[in-house]
Amino acid sequence: MNDGCRTSAGSDAPLSGVRVLDLSHMLAGPYATMLLADLGAEVIKIEPPKGDFIRQAGPTFGTQGEHFGGYFHSVNRNKKSLVIDLSTERGREVFLSLVDEADAVIENFRLGVMDSMGLGYEVLHERNPRIVYGCIRGFGDPRTGESPYANWPAYDIVAQAMSGFMSVNGFPDREPVKSGIGVGDIFPAALLDIGVLAAILRARETGEGSFLDVGMYDAMISLAERNIYQYSITGSEPVRLGNRHPLFSPFGVFETKTGWVTIAAPSDREWSVLAPLMGMPELLEDERFAEASARGRNNALVQQTVEEWTRRHTNAEILELLGGKVPVGSVQSAEDISNDPHLTRRDMILEMPHPGTDKTVKIAGNPIKFAGAPERTARRAPLLGEHSIELLREVGMQESEIEVLIAEGVIGHNNETPRT
Repeated sequence: MNDGCRTSAGSDAPLSGVRVLDLSHMLAGPYATMLLADLGAEVIKIEPPKGDFIRQAGPTFGTQGEHFGGYFHSVNRNKKSLVIDLSTERGREVFLSLVDEADAVIENFRLGVMDSMGLGYEVLHERNPRIVYGCIRGFGDPRTGESPYANWPAYDIVAQAMSGFMSVNGFPDREPVKSGIGVGDIFPAALLDIGVLAAILRARETGEGSFLDVGMYDAMISLAERNIYQYSITGSEPVRLGNRHPLFSPFGVFETKTGWVTIAAPSDREWSVLAPLMGMPELLEDERFAEASARGRNNALVQQTVEEWTRRHTNAEILELLGGKVPVGSVQSAEDISNDPHLTRRDMILEMPHPGTDKTVKIAGNPIKFAGAPERTARRAPLLGEHSIELLREVGMQESEIEVLIAEGVIGHNNETPRT
């Protein structure tokens, strides 16, 4: 049975030997732990008896017996699944036995959930002083700084809105627009990984673990950093500019005969290349266009001039002319992306078997590449409880004890053999 495909990470990957207990769900936490798993960490996804509820989120192929949907598959590759009912005392004991040998615990529950089960950071630290405890919350955790919103639930769209990200996203005559992808989840996830890896490094040097958190709101403030300094210096609110840049020109999205392209040539060096390629070398002598500061002041005119040119050409013609000379790229659809040779050669589109079907699914690969790393097989997302028995054996449990835990519903496992 082939459960994966080739990637560029080696079996001696950078995080080989690191064990992470992953209690997270939805997108932010699972994305963070997926990146760690891609880099070689052993990530044990600890799920409740019914599993991470996004297992059933679409899209699906609609096949009877399909084990999970695309959402779950996309952000849970390379992980092992262990089902533990943490609402039971025995389940909590099993979890704590795993903490003894773990490097990190990652979760993205609402504030107080882990503490209410007697599994908060202080308990885990007492059990294993070198444990790194990382969490993502909407507004952070009081352990790192009090917030009046600490108990508020949050989703990606809330963090995008409150951070000012949405206030500058979209067109000036329309309502604020959220990002089309879950940037309010994925950016906090990436920041959490940086913190967790820094804390693991310190723990291995000092023997002392850490508690750290990333607030989704905080992370999006960091992402929207331009708003902060612009307002501080000018006293004016940054505004929605559509696809224009507030300072640089030409810099934006331009209509073509066949779609849209992005062109960015704000520096005088880039402009000196672009203008002749458009067949307009005279613009280099025009005081409205000649220097970057002038182009910034005459942004609308510059954008209009460039778009009048792009509308006379197809995307392919523009890329052929400008590619490799000035920054340019098509606004691509999902179909375009699937056929892009760059992504194939860079292992950025992984084709995985999809359990419960005879089909495969394409998911986005790992963008962190290491030169000279040998290839290894990336594993599909796990079935619910697929590795439960294997992992309990590893911590020294006897078969008879495992059987009792399964019979009592404390541990769940999947003994079904998927079609792929």
